[in-house]
Amino acid sequence: MDAPSQKKSKLIKGATGDWEVVIGMEVHAQVTSQAKLFSGASTAFGGEPNSHVSLVDAAMPGMLPVINGECVRQAVRTGLGLNAKINLKSVFDRKNYFYPDLPQGYQISQYKSPIVGEGYVTIDIEDGKTANIGIERIHLEQDAGKSLHDRHSTMSFVDLNRSGVALMEIVSKPDINSFADAMSFIAKVRIILRYLGTCDGDMEKGNLRADVNVSVRKPGAPLGTRCEIKNLNSINFIGQAINSEARRQIEILEEGGKIEQETRLFDPIRDETRPMRNKEEAHDYRYFPDPDLLPLEITQAEVDELKANLPELPDAKRARFVRDYALAEHEAARLTAERETADYFEATAKGHDAKAAANWVINELAGRLNREGKDIAASPVNEAQLGAILDLVADGTISGKIAKDLFEMVWNEGGDPRALVEARGLQQVTDVSALETLVDDIIAKNPDKVGDAKTNPKAIGWFVGQVMKASGGKANPQAVNELLRKRIGI
Repeated sequence: MDAPSQKKSKLIKGATGDWEVVIGMEVHAQVTSQAKLFSGASTAFGGEPNSHVSLVDAAMPGMLPVINGECVRQAVRTGLGLNAKINLKSVFDRKNYFYPDLPQGYQISQYKSPIVGEGYVTIDIEDGKTANIGIERIHLEQDAGKSLHDRHSTMSFVDLNRSGVALMEIVSKPDINSFADAMSFIAKVRIILRYLGTCDGDMEKGNLRADVNVSVRKPGAPLGTRCEIKNLNSINFIGQAINSEARRQIEILEEGGKIEQETRLFDPIRDETRPMRNKEEAHDYRYFPDPDLLPLEITQAEVDELKANLPELPDAKRARFVRDYALAEHEAARLTAERETADYFEATAKGHDAKAAANWVINELAGRLNREGKDIAASPVNEAQLGAILDLVADGTISGKIAKDLFEMVWNEGGDPRALVEARGLQQVTDVSALETLVDDIIAKNPDKVGDAKTNPKAIGWFVGQVMKASGGKANPQAVNELLRKRIGI
C-alpha cells in the first residue's frame, strides 16, 4: 500500500480541493498462435483483406467452433506469469451484440467462469519503491473483424482477417491511482507477455491494446461513476487519455454536474476524450453458455508442466543481474526490459567484465540501434564481436576512444575486431619514447597551462586530452598521465 506522502502526490488539484483518480484497465492481448481460437485460419498480419477467413470465422450456417489447444496453453502460461490462479474448469459464453465486423452476431467469450482468476503485477513507482496491482481475471475470447470507412464515398467495407483471432482480456482491479502508474502497469504487462512468448506486444499492429476505466472522487469518498476509454494502442496515449478524462470529470463535478457512465474515445490531436456510446452493463449482453462448446477442463498436471517450463521472468532476471553481475538497479532494469537485450548482454558478459559489457550494451549499442530504428536482433555487431572489443580494451591493445571507432567499423563492415586492429594499425601507443615527443611539444607550446597544472594537479587532464588528440586516440592514457606528471613535476 502507498505511504500517505505517496498517495498525496498522486492527487489532482481542482478548484474545490484535491481529487483522487481511480483507474482499472482491460488489456486485450492477441495470443501468439498459428491459427485462430476456433478455426484453422491463419493469424498472420498484413494479408489481403478477407484472405485469412475460414467458414467458421465467416459464420456460415452449420459451422461449429473447435477450440485451439495452443491458445488455451498460452492463456495458462500468461496466468502463471501474472501470479494468478488457474481455473481447471472454465466455460465459454456467448456475448450478444451486433457489429458489421462480427458475422455471428455474438462473440464467444468467457464471463462467470474464466480460465484465469485473481493475480497481481508488481510495478515500479516513485522513489525506487514497488506496488502490486491486482488482476481480477484473464479470459479468452474472439477478436472481431475490422470496418474500413475510407475505401468508398458512400459504403464501408469489412475485413474479417482478424475475426476469430484469439484474445486474452487481462482485467485489472481498480488499484491504479495515477496515469504514471497506469503506464507502468501496461508496460510491465507487455514485458511479461513478451518474455512468456504469449503475445508479441506490438501495439502499432493492434496486437496489444487497452480499454481504460476512469473515475474520480474526493479522497476517502465512495467510488465515482466511471467512464471507459476504448482501444488505446500506445502507452503514451494511455497516460494522456487518463489525464484528460480525469480533468474533464473533475471540471464537471466542480461545476455541480453529474458524470454519465459511457464509453468514450480519445483524440490525441485535441488531447480530449469524446463520447462514443452509453456504457453497456453485463446484462445488456445477455450472456449464456455457448451450446456448441463443452466446458473447458484442464488438469493440475498440465498446469504444473507448463509452470515448470516457464522462462525466467523480468523481475527475477533483474534481481539476478544485480546479484550476479554487481549491476546497479537502473542498469539491470534497462537490460531486462526486453528478453532479447538481456540474452545479448549475458552472452557478451560471459568471460568478460560484466560492468563494461553492460555499459556498452546500454549506451553504445542501444544508442546506435535507436538512431537506425533497429531492434537488437538486427544488430550488425554480434555478441562475440562486442566481446572481442571489450578484450582489446581490457588488455590495453586499444584505448576507449579507438574502441568506439572500432565499433563503428565492425557495425559498417563486419569482420573480426582483432584482425581490423592489426590491419589498420589501431594498437595503442605505450612506448614512452614514442610519446615523449608529443608530450614535450604540447608542454612547450602551453607554458601558462603548465603553471595551472602545478597549482591545480587536476588541470593535467587538459594535457592528457591534447596528447590523445594529437595521437589520434592511440596514446595510452595512463602512460601519458605518468609522463606528464614527471615532465611538469607534480
